[in-house]
Amino acid sequence: MHTTTALERLEQLYLTIRTHLPHLTKPQAYTLALYSFGIVATSTCGLTTLATCLALLLNQPFNTVRQRLREYYKDASHKKGTHRRELDPATCFAPLMRWITHLWSDTRLILALDATTLGQRFTALTVSVLYRGRALPVAWKILPATQQGSWRPHWEALLRALQGSIPASWTVLVCADRGLYAPWLFELITALGWHPFLRINAQGQYHLENDPTVRELATVAPCAGTHWCGRVVCFKANPLPCTLLACWEVGHKEAWLIVTDLSPEEACVAWYAKRAWIESGFSDLKRRGWQWHRTQMQDGARAARVWLALAIATLWVMSVGGSVDEARLGARGKVSCFRLGRLALWAQWLSGDAGAWGMLSDWERSSRAPPRRGK
Repeated sequence: MHTTTALERLEQLYLTIRTHLPHLTKPQAYTLALYSFGIVATSTCGLTTLATCLALLLNQPFNTVRQRLREYYKDASHKKGTHRRELDPATCFAPLMRWITHLWSDTRLILALDATTLGQRFTALTVSVLYRGRALPVAWKILPATQQGSWRPHWEALLRALQGSIPASWTVLVCADRGLYAPWLFELITALGWHPFLRINAQGQYHLENDPTVRELATVAPCAGTHWCGRVVCFKANPLPCTLLACWEVGHKEAWLIVTDLSPEEACVAWYAKRAWIESGFSDLKRRGWQWHRTQMQDGARAARVWLALAIATLWVMSVGGSVDEARLGARGKVSCFRLGRLALWAQWLSGDAGAWGMLSDWERSSRAPPRRGK
């Protein structure tokens, strides 16, 4: 029986990247494979640890491997040689999303928008696919944490970069917390053929679609244990015709107020609970997983290139983790999909099993899923 070596697994990852990110040059794809493979193997994105691990694997000098990894994230002006090219992560966002849809076993998914910070150094605006309590980054913009100015152009660019990457027949929800709500965001999401599912603040007013009587948003779900859903026009300034969902769960400090273009019969306020998964996804990129919080990088463009390797490493372990039979293993609910994928990959490597990318599906875990397009 043939046992798969680490070098063969690295080659398989390289070929997979070449398949799904075909616009990358061969050197870019190979170094990206090195980076992603090293991250999964070592559970860190630290350059020194990655270079050491890969140097041992490839039987190459440490400095040679380290320089190759550094060349991956540098911009063209700081690279050696006459044929210098820099990798633009934005060109990978749509292919990365198509890669996920290739693995996705349903025709419904949820995107979440959120920002995460790294001290006073970076703010990473992120669009992620929500999956089994975690998140798969598909588009990002890394800004200086102290940079002034509107985030609107960046969010618009990130969402537009994904245009056409999800089949038009699919149902796509886009969630964001109340700090990101804006009329232009609602309109952009619907223009892309997706469904906004955005939380709003309780300050403001609304009226029912067929009743001009103005009411306070704070009165829709006035106390714990109350909920409501209906067609309304929200806000006095910039009126928004929409479906308003309100829910104040017992034990929560306040109500959720969600606006969407779905009909009251189609929408379910409980879906918004999944938005918090993106926060778990940030933890996987940082302390609970790839240790990005320890990076010494100061340049956002370089960090954005490293994020591409982090995204592929995350997709790899999540696809494997999602395919593990948790019921047979007896680990259902005890281990996150992210950690389960890492452990499953390590088990495959120790046993010499070639392994395979798993399919991605999540809706079977929900009591009620978004409607399929056309139903």
